[in-house]
Amino acid sequence: MLRTTDNHVEPTPVLPAAPAGSDPLLQLQYETQPPSGPGATRCLSHPPELSLRGIPVLCSACRARRDWLLINHGRNVWVRCRCGNQWLEPEISRADFDAMIAIPDGTTYPSVEQGLIALGFDGAFAGIYLE
Repeated sequence: MLRTTDNHVEPTPVLPAAPAGSDPLLQLQYETQPPSGPGATRCLSHPPELSLRGIPVLCSACRARRDWLLINHGRNVWVRCRCGNQWLEPEISRADFDAMIAIPDGTTYPSVEQGLIALGFDGAFAGIYLE
């Protein structure tokens, strides 16, 4: 489960079982499919300001007002700042997250940690807006 940077624990992506006894081409096709289902972790970049019930979202660590990463795992959605601060946001449902996804196909990363690094949300760009 993803939490704030104080207690940072990341979910392990759950992939469906590989087809047993399949030929190498089917195995390759299986391995290159993006993770899906209830155990998948999905991320969505949200560069503009984010308002929840009319109140602008601010990072409690660095006071940033925009350039968020929204992370969905199961029913939960977390908001992550470039500084690495992250929190569970109960005001954003999975349905809200699904409605924000404009492009169904995205880049798939082997782990959440590698995705955070590749997208610049690992704390390396703390205090910088990359828009």
